[in-house]
Amino acid sequence: MKLALDIFLVATSLLLMLFILLHRGKGGGLSSLFGGGVQSSLSGSSVVERNLDRVTVVVAILWLIAIVAVGLLVRFG
Repeated sequence: MKLALDIFLVATSLLLMLFILLHRGKGGGLSSLFGGGVQSSLSGSSVVERNLDRVTVVVAILWLIAIVAVGLLVRFG
């Protein structure tokens, strides 16, 4: 069980780093390489950027759950 949680934690950590790096900063960013640079005139961000935000939040929540689970397993398991 701990090995599976450790693998899941490493995978979510790598995904979280990737998704954070894909976000657009003040001057563009890696997301503009994949079509995220096109802005919508009605909203502040494009559909790609909003979807990237949602995916990043979901992966961050999964990452936090994995950290808590590993901590509980180490302490009580």
